[in-house]
Amino acid sequence: MTAVKVGLIGYGTVGSAVGRTIRSHQENLQTVFGKEVQVAGVLVRDKQKYEQQVKDTLLTDNVEEFFAITDLDIIIEASVGIEPAYSYLKKAISSGCHIITANKEMIASKGADLKELAKEKGVRLEYEAAVAGGVPVIGTLKQLLHINHVVKVEAILNGTSNFILSEMSDKNIPFEEALQLAQEAGFAEADPANDVDGWDAFYKLMVLSDLLFEAQPDWEKVTRKGIRSVSFQDIHKAAEQGWKIKHVATLENTGGEVTVYVEPVVLSAAHPLYSVDGVDNAVCIEGNLVGKLKLQGPGAGALPTASAIVEDLANLVHQRKELSVKRQFQFTEKREAAPYMHLPSGQVVVQEKPAGENYYRVAGKTERLVAEA
Repeated sequence: MTAVKVGLIGYGTVGSAVGRTIRSHQENLQTVFGKEVQVAGVLVRDKQKYEQQVKDTLLTDNVEEFFAITDLDIIIEASVGIEPAYSYLKKAISSGCHIITANKEMIASKGADLKELAKEKGVRLEYEAAVAGGVPVIGTLKQLLHINHVVKVEAILNGTSNFILSEMSDKNIPFEEALQLAQEAGFAEADPANDVDGWDAFYKLMVLSDLLFEAQPDWEKVTRKGIRSVSFQDIHKAAEQGWKIKHVATLENTGGEVTVYVEPVVLSAAHPLYSVDGVDNAVCIEGNLVGKLKLQGPGAGALPTASAIVEDLANLVHQRKELSVKRQFQFTEKREAAPYMHLPSGQVVVQEKPAGENYYRVAGKTERLVAEA
């Protein structure tokens, strides 16, 4: 009985966890595939770095040697950055391999091209782990898109930023101190810019835009703001009113006009994202038929991400028809109904946002958020 041959690109935190999970859950995978699932090779940038970890399969830093593996069926890509991942995946698809990726920047930038190539070659491209770690938002949206019209997505998509804002609130500490705690706990990189400046959540929202509309807005016209400017005073003043400041990615379709933004917002206790603390991710989806759904869980970490990847692997046995979304829409920067709150004064401004760092968009019912003067 021929094994299913898997090639891994990247063997860092996520890639190594995927390798371990395939081995530890081999019985389950054999039940799904009806045969052994075998890691046939691992492609890395620095072979010497991983020689003590990878001993029972091919380990190489030579891309030609990696793609020379006989009868390679599936490529799992767990690296970072657009290149060389994009070039590797194009080569893999052209060779007839199914693709599973957790690379959010690459799939946000090049996902449309890869989907088109995969369709042409008759292979699958799966990317559940690229958006919310172990939270199955991609699978849920694909299911809803058969009939439902998704009108709004609001999400906390970056566990690092959510952890920092939670620590600032819970421990009454400034941003810099909360960031240090995140780094010490392994939730933030030494250079945290990708997380705290909003890029990570931005890439993930672009992936969702592609899925929902088969298009993305002009990246330069999307409001993207991180959490560096969120002060302890703002957190404290919001808490006095029973509110929280969260970093929220929003995609909203109103009458065919789609607005996209990633920024800190003020949430009332009634908002479904209000209670999402720590490193959790959460996605609130509103469909015209299903109503409002909320998915919450670990958005980062080796095992949650590996879980999403291995579930994508198992799902390859099911023939999934790729959806083509044919809806009339246009991306817009208009926000006629978006109120803004100035902290620490608490004053609500229901007009275009004035200049200044201490203005936060309000999510939820405006009348519940008006502070006493």
